[in-house]
Amino acid sequence: MDIFADFAVRVAAELKTLYPEASDELIARAVVEPPRDAAHGDMSSNAAMLVAKPLGKNPREVATALAERFKSDPDVDNVEVAGPGFLNFRLDEPVWHRVLKSIDALGDAYGKSDLGHGEKVNVEYVSANPTGPMHVGHTRGAVFGDALASLLQYVGYDVTREYYINDAGGQIDVLAQSAFLRYREALGETIEIPAGLYPGDYLKPVGEQLADAYGRELLEMPEAEWLPKVKELTLKMMMELIKTDLADLGVEHDVFFSERTLHGQGGDIDLTLEWLRSEGLVYQGRLDKPKGQADDDWEDREQTLFRATQYGDDVDRALIKSDGSYTYFAADIAYHRNKYLRGFKHMINVLGADHSGYVKRLQAAVKAVSANQADMDVKIMQLVRLLRNGEPFKMSKRSGDLVLLSDVVEEVGVDATRFMLLYRRNEQAMDFDFALVKEQTRDNPVFYVQYAHARCCSVFRTAEAELPALDLSAAELSLAPLELLVSPADIDLIKVLAQWPRMVVAAALAHEPHRIAFYLYEVATSFHGFWAKGKEDKGLRFVSPEDLKLTVARLALVRAVRQVLVNGLTVLGVSAPDELS
Repeated sequence: MDIFADFAVRVAAELKTLYPEASDELIARAVVEPPRDAAHGDMSSNAAMLVAKPLGKNPREVATALAERFKSDPDVDNVEVAGPGFLNFRLDEPVWHRVLKSIDALGDAYGKSDLGHGEKVNVEYVSANPTGPMHVGHTRGAVFGDALASLLQYVGYDVTREYYINDAGGQIDVLAQSAFLRYREALGETIEIPAGLYPGDYLKPVGEQLADAYGRELLEMPEAEWLPKVKELTLKMMMELIKTDLADLGVEHDVFFSERTLHGQGGDIDLTLEWLRSEGLVYQGRLDKPKGQADDDWEDREQTLFRATQYGDDVDRALIKSDGSYTYFAADIAYHRNKYLRGFKHMINVLGADHSGYVKRLQAAVKAVSANQADMDVKIMQLVRLLRNGEPFKMSKRSGDLVLLSDVVEEVGVDATRFMLLYRRNEQAMDFDFALVKEQTRDNPVFYVQYAHARCCSVFRTAEAELPALDLSAAELSLAPLELLVSPADIDLIKVLAQWPRMVVAAALAHEPHRIAFYLYEVATSFHGFWAKGKEDKGLRFVSPEDLKLTVARLALVRAVRQVLVNGLTVLGVSAPDELS
């Protein structure tokens, strides 16, 4: 039960009755949501202000007419017209009791919906160069993309989680050359790793594998022969390492797409450029030197250009370098055309802060290759500063000075890593403070939310210990006398739980999983607040031997809190422990 969606339907129906000339599209834009100030009521609607101008009417006149229609609604205790034409509703208590019943009836499905109608969505995230293990710089995008994919699945989209393996660039040759040095080391040579190669110890097992597989055979080959062999094994081992790191973080992908498959004669890039030419989207021209941000693809010459400005980009983009090789953007266009041809009309790319300049060009590419039939949202992950003793770590695959994803997970755990990285908007830079993550206080959001769930469980353990004859089965709690829940504390807590379905839809539409983390903290705050009131007021305790009927009703409320916490934490990929040590 989504009480806000329910009332949105009622408001739309009353509007249509009053003003049949109003279009369905216009009426559908009206929203019903919690007011910013709880003193204004339980829910508020902008419907009157939205339709008044197109209808040539005064907003307060429309709002007054709507308010009159709702005075006979049995679920509405009071409705007022406020400000320029807001409708503020106060609902009768039985409405909130029905919300509790719906949570009980739906259980794990409470908050799920068919918003997506099974439409296919491709969420591409992580996509780190396979030149070493995952470091903390990749972690935020990994967690965000995984949580967003789960959120979209939760509301009915057919989601494919994709990882783009950047295995076609020059950095892969550098990786293979670095691994070859470790191969020589495994054969007993003393090596020095020159500047420009990857010195990390994570390549030592690769060298050992090469030694086991080839003995001294590779030493007898020229580089042109050993390089592809070393590259193949090194890439395989790096991707196994990356997949293991991601799995330890609870992150999964359905598709690992190799960039190399786009290249070669007759490959996707060739086919895409041929298609772009046939559509008149490629021409020969010269670009002005970029102002401000550098563009690696810029060259001061006449070259093959994609008409990116035709699709909203700031400048047209180069496709072929002076040496005849393709630019990175040419591969990007081909890759996203490949996605479109696989049936994806909705694409989401999760990229690091250093790719913020790529947003418009990628969106232009998707519009072009789909003839404006597909859309793309690019979510930029701002930097995470990992602090220890107030000092940030330095990270570099080349220097070997790495803070690994696995190091973070080992120190603070999967749950804390995931929740804390989701407890900020993705476009905000953040500090990941080890000291805070380990605190057991309300200042530590993951602890505070998980503690709320553990407290729910402890309430039931207390009830079972103090009232062993009381039937606390699911069947009995489903028959709880919820009409006894009439205190402001009871109703306020139910109102928070009632927002879950609406919150899920809003977060999914905005592609913002942090909203779920924020909401769960709000639920935890409300529940802990109720608990604290019970210490001062016996009438607000969850377990009361003097009033068994009220105890059963309160336990039904606690079970609903627990269910909502579980549902939200599941979307985020975070556990809901019964106890905290």
